[in-house]
Formats: sequence, C-alpha cells, structure tokens
Amino acid sequence: MFRVGSRAACIACRSLVSTNMGVRFRIPLQKLHPLSRAIHHRYSGNGNPQRPPHRTAARYFTSMSRLPVRPPKPPPGSGGHSYQQQRNFLVARLAARLLKLRYILLGTAVGGGYTAKKTYEEWKDMLPDFSEYNWVIPDFVWDLSEQIDLDKLAKALPEREELAKLLPDFDKIGENFSFLKNLLSSETSGDSPLRAPGSSASASQDVSDKQYKKTTDKEKIDQLQEELLHTQLKFQRMLERLEKENKELRKVVLQKDDKGIHQRKVKKSLIDLYSEVLDILSDYDANYNTQDHLPRVVVVGDQSAGKTSVLEMIAQARIFPRGSGEMMTRSPVKVTLSEGPHHVAIFKDSGREFDLTKEEDLAALRHEIELRMRKSVKEGQTVSSETISLSVKGPGIQRMVLVDLPGVISTMTAGMALDTKETIFSISKAYMQNPNAIILCIQDGSVDAERSIVTDLVSQMDPQGKRTIFVLTKVDLAEKNLASPSRIQQIVEGKLFPMKALGYFAVVTGKGSSAESIESIKDYEEDFFQNSRLLRDGMLKAHQVTTKNLSLAVSDCFWKMVRESVEQQADVFKASRFNLETEWKNNYPRLRELDRNELYEKAKNEILDEVISLSQVTPQHWEAMLQKRLWERVSTHVIENIYLPAAQTMDSGTFNTTVDIKLKQWTDKQLPNKALEVAWETLQEEFARFIAEYKGKDQDDIFDKLKEAVKDESIKRHKWNERAMDSLRVIQHNALEDRSITDKPQWDAAIQFMEETLQSRLKDTESMIRDMVGPDWKQRWMYWKNRTPEQHIRNETKNELERLLKLHDDHTAYLANDEVTTVRKNLEGRSVEVDPVLIKDTWHQLYRRHFLQKALSHCNLCRRGFYYYQRHFVDSELECNDVVLFWRIQRMLVITANTLRQQLTNTEVRRLEKNVKEVLDDFGEDMEKKTHLITGRRVQLAEDLKKVREIQEKLEAFIEALHKEK
Repeated sequence: MFRVGSRAACIACRSLVSTNMGVRFRIPLQKLHPLSRAIHHRYSGNGNPQRPPHRTAARYFTSMSRLPVRPPKPPPGSGGHSYQQQRNFLVARLAARLLKLRYILLGTAVGGGYTAKKTYEEWKDMLPDFSEYNWVIPDFVWDLSEQIDLDKLAKALPEREELAKLLPDFDKIGENFSFLKNLLSSETSGDSPLRAPGSSASASQDVSDKQYKKTTDKEKIDQLQEELLHTQLKFQRMLERLEKENKELRKVVLQKDDKGIHQRKVKKSLIDLYSEVLDILSDYDANYNTQDHLPRVVVVGDQSAGKTSVLEMIAQARIFPRGSGEMMTRSPVKVTLSEGPHHVAIFKDSGREFDLTKEEDLAALRHEIELRMRKSVKEGQTVSSETISLSVKGPGIQRMVLVDLPGVISTMTAGMALDTKETIFSISKAYMQNPNAIILCIQDGSVDAERSIVTDLVSQMDPQGKRTIFVLTKVDLAEKNLASPSRIQQIVEGKLFPMKALGYFAVVTGKGSSAESIESIKDYEEDFFQNSRLLRDGMLKAHQVTTKNLSLAVSDCFWKMVRESVEQQADVFKASRFNLETEWKNNYPRLRELDRNELYEKAKNEILDEVISLSQVTPQHWEAMLQKRLWERVSTHVIENIYLPAAQTMDSGTFNTTVDIKLKQWTDKQLPNKALEVAWETLQEEFARFIAEYKGKDQDDIFDKLKEAVKDESIKRHKWNERAMDSLRVIQHNALEDRSITDKPQWDAAIQFMEETLQSRLKDTESMIRDMVGPDWKQRWMYWKNRTPEQHIRNETKNELERLLKLHDDHTAYLANDEVTTVRKNLEGRSVEVDPVLIKDTWHQLYRRHFLQKALSHCNLCRRGFYYYQRHFVDSELECNDVVLFWRIQRMLVITANTLRQQLTNTEVRRLEKNVKEVLDDFGEDMEKKTHLITGRRVQLAEDLKKVREIQEKLEAFIEALHKEK
C-alpha cells in the first residue's frame, strides 16, 4: 500500500515516474475509513490544478494507485546517426531503466513500511477511549482481563518480525540487481563484434536481444506486482481480524451497558435523539411543508430498481416485504439506523422488538410492515403519504436516518388508482424539495439508461448535484449484458445522465433470489468486484464499489449535513415559538394552554360526571315521567280501538268481554314494545337535559360538538335488555286483569283520570273540526277571514250530519250506505257537490265529538256510583264499566312505570354509562374524530405551541449532545 506520483522519494523519482500511471492488480475490498472525503463533485475546486478532483481523492484514500506498466517507447528511427551513437543511446536507455526500477523497488519498500505503520496507527485511533466513559463503566470493567483474553488480543498485534515479513524480499531484489548487472556487463564486453558495419546477422541478433530484454523486464515487473498484491492481502486479512476483535470488544461493552449493570441512567444515543425530532415533525406536519428542513436520506428510484435491497444491505437485514416485479413499497418508510449490541428492529408506536438474527422474527417484521402499508392506504388508492417509522439497531451499523419512498413508475397497471403515478411523483418531490435532504438516487444497471425516469426527477430537484449520491445497482448483470463496459464507466463518472451528483457508486445486491441472506449477498458482491474487469481495467475505483463503502459515505454526508443545518433549524423553531406564544397571550390571556388531547380528557371527565348524575334522579321523578309519556303514546289506541268499540255494545257483559279481548291482544303484541320505547326515550331526554344543564355552569362551548356526538353514538349503541320485555308483558297482563277497586279514593282517581282523558280528546277533536270547516261567522266578521271552497263544502256536510245526529242520538259509529246517499242528495239539492269519502271522514270527527260529550256526561253521573259498584250494579240503572276500564288502564300505567323505573336505575343507567365510556375511549383513539369534534383556532394554536416547544427542546438536547460528541 504505497503511493507513487507527486509523493515520490526524490526529484529523480519524479523525473522518472509518470503521475498518471499505476499498477494493475486484483483489488482486495477493505474498509476505507476516511472514505467520505473521496466524494467530491466533478466540478468542485481542487488544490492541484494538474489532476482532476476525483482522481486526487481516489489516490489519497485508496491503495489502488497504479504503477507504470512499461516504460515509454524510445523515439523510432536511426536517421543519420552512427552506429556508436546508437550503441551509446541503447546503454543510456538500459541504465535509465535500471535506475528507474531501483527507485521503484526502494519506493515500494519505504512506502509499504510507512503505509503499514500509518494504517496500524489509524486502527489504534479507532479503539474507543475508555477514559471518557469512566462514569458509565463499573469497576469490574477495568478487570476485563479476567473475562476477556487481552493477551490473545495483544498477541494478534503485529510484531516487528511480522512487519519485516510484510516488506518485499530484498534478497530477491538483490538477485534481480545482479542479473541486470551481468546483463549490462555482457553487453559491454561484446562491443567489437556488434560494431562490424554492414553485418545483417549482427543487426538481427541485436533486435532479438532487445525483444528478449523487454520480455524479461515485463516478467520481473509482473512478479513484483504479484508479490506486492500478496503482501497487501496478508496485511488486509490482519486488519480485518483486528477490526473484528475490536467490534466484539465494543459489543461486550454495549451488552454490559444494556443489561443495566451500572446504576446511572444511560442517555439516548445521538441518532435516537435526532430520530425523535423527525418523528415529532412528521406528526406535527403531515404535509411536510417548508418548515421541516432537517436532513434525512431520501431513497428514490424507479420501481424494482433495487432501492429496498440497497436499504437492506445498509441495515444488514432482509426487513422489507418482497415481490416479483410488483409494487411493494406503498408508503414512505423511515428507517433509523444506529449501533447497538443486538441486531433488532422496533416500530415507533410499538414495544415489540424483532430479533433480526431469527428468520421467524424477520418474517413477522416483513408481515407487519406490509400490514401497516396496506392499512395506511385509503380505499380507492394505491399508495399513501403516511410515514411508517422503524428503528434498526445492530453491531457495526452506520448511524443515519433513511426514508424509503415508493418506486417511480412510468405506466399504471390494472388495479391501480388513476392518480397513482401523480401521487408517487408528489410524495417524492415533497421529500426531495427539502434543501437539506440527501437524495440517494438508485438506478438499475441491468436496464437501458434511457428508460430511467428518476434521474430526470432528481435533476429537477437538485440541478447542481450538491446533495445527490448516485447508486448503480445490479452491476453484475450490467457487466454481463452490456456489449460495451465503458458505458458503466460513463455512468459512474456522471457523463451519461444529465443529472449531477456528489458521488457515484456501483453495488451488487445479490443474485435476485428472495431467499438469499445478507452474508451471502456480501460474499457474492465482494467476489464479483475482486474478479470484475471493471476494476482491473480501471473503469471503477475501489472507493466507488460495495454497499459497505456506500454506507460509510452516506453516513458521513448525512452527519455533515446535520451539523451544518441543525442549529439554523433550531433558530427557526425558536422564532416560531415566540410568535405563537405572543398570539396566545393576546387572544386567550385567562385560559390555560390545553392542546387537543388535554381538552378531550377534560371533556371526557365532564361527560362522565353528567352520566353519573342520572343515578341521582329520584324514583318519583322517573315514574311520573314514564307514566305521562307512556299514556301519551297509548291513549289514542285505548280510546279508538278499545273504549269506543266496546261502548257500542248493548249491555255490560258484552262491554267487558270486548274490553278483555282487546286488552289481551294489546298486551301480547304492542304494549310491552311501546313501554320500552318510552323508557328508552325518557332516558335519552334525561341524559340530554343533564348535559344541557351542565353546559350553563361556566361550560366551555368548545365541547358542545363533542358532547352531542358522544350522546348520539351512545344512544345508538345502547340496546335494551331483551329479557325485560317478557317480564314486562307478564306484569302488564296481570295488572290489566285486576278489576277490583278497593276504596272510594281509587274510584275518584279513576273518575278524574277518565274525565281528564275525555276532555283532552274532546278538545283535540273540536280543534280538528274547526280546521276542517274554517272560521265561523265571528272570525270572518272580526278578523276578515274567509273559508276556502273545500272548507265551505266541509261546513255544509257538517251541518247536514249534525241534523242526522239530532234525529238519532244513539246512532252507531258508522254511517250506512243509504244514509251516505241521503246526505249527498240533500247537499246536491243545495248545489253542493260532495264526495262520499268526504262525508264519511266528516262523520268520523262529528261522531267522536258526540261520543266524547256523552261519555263526559256519563262520567259525571258515575262520580257517586262507587256504592253501586260495590253491589255490582244490582238493582241500579247506572252502569259504570267504563270507569272500571280506565281504572285498569291507570293501574297498568302505574305498575309499568314502576317496573321501568327499577330497570332504568338498576341496569340501564349503568349500561348507558358503560356505553359512554366505550364511545369516549373509541373517540380518544381516533385522532381524525377528535380533530373533527374539537376544533377551532384556540385548539390549533395550543397544538402548535406544544409541538413547537417539544421540537425545540429535542433539537436543543440533540445539539448539545452533538457538540459533546465533537
């Protein structure tokens, strides 16, 4: 591992060695620690104007610099020079070649030894400085010699003898010098025969000697190159072994720390702090507006270009769902990579850890990611902008935050939404337009470059290429399929695409099998590049290949961008916080800053208090409301379908029989249902009444919409106990079967109930008749009102039917057909055309009024009829069976109300309270519902204040930790 060119040992070497030439050999793949410095823009400035920037970087950070393969050819032609001049010139050439080879060998020895020493020092610098962690590591760690074999580690370090073995074999070099010296001396001793002028045999012999010497020199140089390559491979294996032991030691320390052996609390890692800030920003601003300019690595590429495979290689686990040519990434996936003792993955909103070393956990993780993606996609859509947040930790993983985006498509297929292509472009642009986002542009090397879509998109978002890293995937297929490998060189040099990039990389992500492990892919990638002619012929440089080098470069660029921009972003959020706090003080000076979740909790407690208040309603209040509402619901049925038909009978026996039959039918079919409906409506109204009353007590009107929604949803979910109907039917049937009135107060109560009911019905009937016939003469004269033609016909029909009722006071409830005809002909005689249906309808209202008036008169007569009732109306013309009917109805109402009240207070109120709690819990988990129900500028302002404060605090903690790490 030596350098040739501008760093040659002396002035003579510089004159003999070309700075643009190098040695070709098979290249081992090693970790190039300062690799990020090798990423330069093609057009960036450089201190050395005589060397392109990328070549300078490659020479400085890689051991792949090439030595001259052969010396430049001497100028042809012998012209007018003498043979002696030719001979002297040949001797000078050989001497120059010998001197050149000597300095090459000396430079090899010196440079190799210096490079070995420098690499060893760099490895020593990589070891953690345990003195900085004295407060973390317990005392027993200082006795690690008892637990870790430090002697073995010390023995693994190279000794002076081993370093001496790494140097070239100077004995062989001496032999080569002796061989060249003898060759030169033999050439000098044979001058006289070679000087024979005009000898054709001597000329041919001279040409053959030159060819032999050239062949011999080339073989020696190739032999030296092979020795140097073996030396480098040996030293590289030693470095890899030491690096592996170093990683194991770090893993042991992290495991001890992870188990919590020490008593002090371990602070969060730097990348975890930064990831938390990004998660908060993602929740704060789902649309990813220009306020969020914090860096992250955005992975974009055409569909099936290998984006996810590159991400998996960086994360060192096959964590993403895989498909054959179909769209698998349906929403952005934010992956936070960090170092840890165990290789695990965990979602932001879940506590489960997936062990990435176990295949069953990997399968479960892929399934969970697929489920979350499908859940985030709304109905009728193909992709979603909702971000899935995932953290991956493991030994040796580079710290960074990457966002895997859906692949860019050119054509929509069957089953996709019509706006899928535009949605993917919109999501990609939203992430890439962040001026501090690093764009990882993935290009499929196995397809024609002209088919790429993503390169045009990236060049639009980053035309100068200051934050773009280009990655060419499937290079193995590209080398196999392309007729001209130089096309790959054009791609990685940025000469084929119009886009510019900060750096160019070529990677291999496996053979295309979903069953491949990460280790097998790494081995395949390393074997491919070691044997690839792309590296042997200098088309690709060592720092441009393998996902390991890519990971190192991206991580360094990411942290560089973070350090440059994070403090500026913190200042932006500090100014935003000041503006929001000023607005709150001016508009809501007497209110606390409660965000949406805090307001929801406050409203939840108030609603639950209101539900509990239902249990404080007195039994008398419940029964009075239930009895009143139930009678309002069933009174029409009792009058029209039970009392009125039974009253048409001729004797009391038939009356009672008709009543019993109709009450039995009513109890079996309708009455229990009506009673439960009334009870449920009463409970709803009381619940609404308590909410309305509570609202007046300095209640915040911002909760009105939420309370109404909770009330409606709770009532909708509440269902009355089905078994209550059967028991209620039995109770009501038994109550209606009882005809015994035990005392005069009960009789008087029944009379009063009957009278109030009949008067109410009579009042309603008279109101309906007035509406039918229109204003009377008094209203027409005093209020200038007129009847409509229909009302005039109704009035004439009413007058005719009233005359009929006066003639037949005991008329039945229905008109006979001949009576309808008579009324119609009488009206036609007065030039009033009337329809038979109108006659019957008018008769129904008139007869009801006539019947109610007679029933009221009979009710007054029965006030003193309790004595006759006790004697079963024997020897009495007065019969008060209708009073007994109303007493039975009244008693049924009282018993039903009492039964419903017990069911309400003992069961249904508690069930309603339970339903309200469930509704509140469901609403609390539905952020969209809460946003819809608790809204307004005050809420939004409090939300923004909370988020901005949290973001600022997290950013300040991150910046403090970042400065400490520096």
